Amino acid sequence: MLADGGVIKALTAPGAASFSRKELDRLIDDTKGRGAAGLVWLAVEAGASVRSPVEKFLSPDEIAGVLERTGAVEGDLICVVADREDRANVALDGLRRDLATRLDLIPDDAWAFCWMVEPPLFDFSDEEGRWVSVHHPFTSPAGDDLAPETATARAYDLVLNGFEVGGGSIRIHDAATQRAVFDALQLPPAEVEEQFGHLLRALALGAPPHGGIAMGVDRLVMVLAGKDAIRDVIAFPKSQSGTDPLTGAPAQVDPAKLRELALALTIEPPSEAEPTPDDEG
Repeated sequence: MLADGGVIKALTAPGAASFSRKELDRLIDDTKGRGAAGLVWLAVEAGASVRSPVEKFLSPDEIAGVLERTGAVEGDLICVVADREDRANVALDGLRRDLATRLDLIPDDAWAFCWMVEPPLFDFSDEEGRWVSVHHPFTSPAGDDLAPETATARAYDLVLNGFEVGGGSIRIHDAATQRAVFDALQLPPAEVEEQFGHLLRALALGAPPHGGIAMGVDRLVMVLAGKDAIRDVIAFPKSQSGTDPLTGAPAQVDPAKLRELALALTIEPPSEAEPTPDDEG
């Protein structure tokens, strides 16, 4: 895993060594459900010994090294994930949240703020088979490094109790930097000119540094109200099918409006195997 550019990360759950095998199997399933390849657990027992499916593959020195790096003591559970860094981070973050709740580690009156700064500027897309922008190609790089593997962005997120309540970035304001970012993304010059030529010409004429932050007021209200789902506090929650119970949206569009916009709807007729409402009634 490390040879392929992956990472090995772990967290320690205090007092969780007593989990049953069923509970441990559930942790493995939850980790896989979040996209990671799997989870290795080590329960720390008396005398700094460990109980684990991989115990027989580890030397005493290796076990001692794991205990030292994680700070685990008797009664703790060590959870290890080996995968690509993004997958390992997502899996361990979800695991950390779940374990903190189950072990009652979060005080009811805790208000923990955190600024997340300089995230990666680029991310490799498995679907497209190339490097893409994490947010958008107009986010300003944090320095001169534009190597897709290591470049960071002048972006920031405000987190409260593990929930993002605000985020933003500083935008690119000069044409040279913007072209360099397009080059790092390996966008063809013709495509750049077609889609962003107007932007590059505008930046070349001069633009001041600019940026901002968007606050998620509804998510902030959710945290303040002690709720777990944003649907509990937003004004017009949607159903699972995406409909709005209050307004009935989406609804049929007035034919006059469609003609005004020069649009036409193509509605597939029901197949013979699918009864129409009249047939059912």
